[in-house]
Amino acid sequence: MKRQKKLAVGKVLLENDITRITEWSFSGYGDNTGWHEHGCDYSVIPMFSGILEIDDGKTISKSKLELGKPYFRGKGVKHDVINGNEFACSFIEVEYL
Repeated sequence: MKRQKKLAVGKVLLENDITRITEWSFSGYGDNTGWHEHGCDYSVIPMFSGILEIDDGKTISKSKLELGKPYFRGKGVKHDVINGNEFACSFIEVEYL
């Protein structure tokens, strides 16, 4: 039986006037965040080593992530983030409000 894909679950860990920190959890392969646009600059800290697929509306690219190795993106990024792994995974997103 084919596994039904689910939306990633976001849990806000901290929010104030300066920043919002959210843990995004994917339960399995193909789970996704849903299409969204970032309204502010942000950083991501992967809590796993593996692959996230990034759908920008034109192409789907694979992004290889390493446990604890952060990256930064600027305001205005539009995408859907998809779990490309056969295991549950999560990342911490830090938004600079």
